[in-house]
Amino acid sequence: MAAKIIEGKTIAKEMREEIAKKVAQLATQGVVPGLGVLLVGMDPASISYVTAKEKACAEAGMASFERRLPADSTQEEVLAVVREFNADDKIHGILVQLPLPKHIDERAVIATIAPEKDVDGFTPINVGRMILEESCYVPCTPAGVIEMIKRSGVPTSGVNAVVVGRSNIVGKPLANLLIRKSLNATVTICHTGTKDLPSYTKKADILIACAGRAGLITGDMIKPGACVIDVGVNRVEDPSAAKGFRLKGDVDFDSAAEVAGWISPVPGGVGPMTITLLLANTVEAAARKAGAVSGKA
Repeated sequence: MAAKIIEGKTIAKEMREEIAKKVAQLATQGVVPGLGVLLVGMDPASISYVTAKEKACAEAGMASFERRLPADSTQEEVLAVVREFNADDKIHGILVQLPLPKHIDERAVIATIAPEKDVDGFTPINVGRMILEESCYVPCTPAGVIEMIKRSGVPTSGVNAVVVGRSNIVGKPLANLLIRKSLNATVTICHTGTKDLPSYTKKADILIACAGRAGLITGDMIKPGACVIDVGVNRVEDPSAAKGFRLKGDVDFDSAAEVAGWISPVPGGVGPMTITLLLANTVEAAARKAGAVSGKA
């Protein structure tokens, strides 16, 4: 069986065209969706990611407002920038690039973001709203995974879904989204403490790997015809590569593709979707703000 490849970059392109139309509509009201980005330190991966987000904003006709602080900045200096973004009417969404330096209390910083500008969906208020299925911003990577599944025509109602990973950013939100009545899946969460992992993954109609362990899921662990979404992005040393490493997912793609019905690649799968959902959430925040100002909200 040759799996159908779920190209996240293709779905992301389609969604960004939709986003650009919404941005154009807001422009007729004099509204330009704005994303405030805070980067603390000079982590190369974070710098690359922030640069990609800013480029995506520009391509969609959105505005980005970047602040960079040195790695030795105090917590109060970081919080001051977040409060500044909260008070700026030109900024509709706030992104604090993670991880932060170890001496900064990450949870305190996230909790300071105004919920209505929390387009990453990380604040306790938005997490609570998500669990209660109230209007909120959903974390971008899980939201991107759900879009990939839905837009690829993968059945979800009544299926067994297994999420391998339990992070607050990906695993837990994904499980919460999959059990919603709109998707109606039966969900199992596996993790590093799970005994006999294959006994769970082999029963999965939808298998999502987000444990951060290269090649964790192999073809013999997959139910024939299953949808396999690989969220993992792991750097694996490769002297033959120009950068000395290559990116590998949590799924052994070659063996998995022989068994699965659908499968996402790494790179080119979930990655482009994360940025796209960040844009979508920011545009939604701008639209809500415009509606509130005009009295339509």
